[in-house]
Amino acid sequence: MKILFDNCTSPVLAATLGGFVRHLGHEARHLREMPCGPDADDIVWITLLAQDPAHWIVITGDDHLYRNRAERAAFRASGLTGFVFARGYQKTPMNQWAALLLWRWPDIEQISRIVRGGALYRLPVKLGTKIEHLPL
Repeated sequence: MKILFDNCTSPVLAATLGGFVRHLGHEARHLREMPCGPDADDIVWITLLAQDPAHWIVITGDDHLYRNRAERAAFRASGLTGFVFARGYQKTPMNQWAALLLWRWPDIEQISRIVRGGALYRLPVKLGTKIEHLPL
């Protein structure tokens, strides 16, 4: 499994999660590390991941994948599974943001193993709150 953090997230999150999941055979990357480059349009990197035979998870801090019609259609057609941080994360210090991501990792991993094909979920800030499915 490979995890992509887009430009709406910090590379610190990719490095943190990458260190945590490496022993499981997973890999986490930030968009800055991808062949398409950090300035790639969302549809470009969505297409790039969709063409890769590896199972990719996308983690973003902006709900543009859900709100923009063209990006939503591309994501739905890609077969990717994505997780959008709820808006409260932007006000959360980075160390807590990373801790919440690690805390939620088992849920993220389980959902991504069960669900295939163009699905998007919102990661809530509060630990007791369920991860919400976003219709594409």
